[in-house]
Amino acid sequence: MPLMHNAIGVLLAGGQGERLWPLTRDRAKPAVPFGGVYRIIDITLSNCLNSDLRRVFVLTQYKALSLNRHIRRGWSPLMGLGDFIEVLPPQMRVSHHWYQGTADAVYQNIYSIGSEQSNYVFILSGDHIYKMNYQKMLEQHDAAGADVTVATIEMDPAEAAGKFGILETDEHWRIIGFQEKPAEPKMSRIHPGKTNASMGVYLFNTQLLVPILIADAENPTSSHDFGKDVLPRILDKYRVYAYNFRDENKKEIPYWRDVGTVDAYHEANLDLVSVSPVFNLYDKGWPLHTWQQQYPPAKFVFADPKRMGVALDSIVSGGSVVSGGRVDRCVLGYDVRVNSYSEVHESIVFNHVNIGRRCRIRRAIVDRHVNLPEGTEIGYDLEADRARYMVSESGVVVVVRPESLLEEPE
Repeated sequence: MPLMHNAIGVLLAGGQGERLWPLTRDRAKPAVPFGGVYRIIDITLSNCLNSDLRRVFVLTQYKALSLNRHIRRGWSPLMGLGDFIEVLPPQMRVSHHWYQGTADAVYQNIYSIGSEQSNYVFILSGDHIYKMNYQKMLEQHDAAGADVTVATIEMDPAEAAGKFGILETDEHWRIIGFQEKPAEPKMSRIHPGKTNASMGVYLFNTQLLVPILIADAENPTSSHDFGKDVLPRILDKYRVYAYNFRDENKKEIPYWRDVGTVDAYHEANLDLVSVSPVFNLYDKGWPLHTWQQQYPPAKFVFADPKRMGVALDSIVSGGSVVSGGRVDRCVLGYDVRVNSYSEVHESIVFNHVNIGRRCRIRRAIVDRHVNLPEGTEIGYDLEADRARYMVSESGVVVVVRPESLLEEPE
């Protein structure tokens, strides 16, 4: 029997996404749109499907309605007999509180995990953009006789400093040390000049995962986080190895992005629109799956030099009409209308947005169901923008509609 048939996945999708606010005001972070037609969680779920990891629990918590709908519509039908992608909301079976950390989220679902016949458990995150074959990680785990394996990516120390957990390994990739977001990361023994950053992907032998989680749950000093608490405490007790990231994106530089902030999210979307995209959505060898509502094809109208509907170096999703406006280095979701004489640059526009005539939009993220009246300017006077909208550290303007009691479709 293939190794993957003895594995299950636990995908953590319950975080509040505070750093991605206000895009997470009405939805869970993994449900935030990405690349026009996808949600962030689709990237990790596609990795599971392409890796033949076909039993996956998705742990949700905050504002999970649209995420639950998306998984039910788009992912459940893809699974075969005996396979599943199943949403698990907090059940309070072993605790009386919400999830207190990544390890606590898995601990509170140990009954569901234990109900599946599996030798291995992958712990995955629902808010990263990357292509990875988890089967290769499991094969190394098995060959090394590992108890736990942690996926790592090699980074320049300056890029990783203060942002990522850093793993120190011996020459056989066994982990011998861990630093939680150090200011001066330790260099890799195997590739000098690089440091090994944790990707937040863990692989446990099932028989060891349960006692490890119970010990963490009973520790009053723990914050119940895999990277910060669990990993450092098990290094001396178990055979813990690093798996050096092998990218299925087929580019010179391995691609992995944490899109937990507005700036990182904006940058990752723009990675998609270049002539040779940094993150390739069009690779038939590693397809990305999602649920898509039915819309007519995108349309570009007015062959008029004064108001020509054009989109350059952009993604334009179904149902969208560029009607005499100009779109440059943008990602447009479903049912977006850009009206005459308007210009939209380096922006991410979600579903069901109307951009009125003579608007000028630059380096913005426009949330669903926003109607921008004629003559609106965004991204040209950041002081004026801050009075009306949220503006990120790098000057990306986030435009959301007023809060409503009604749940409208995304």
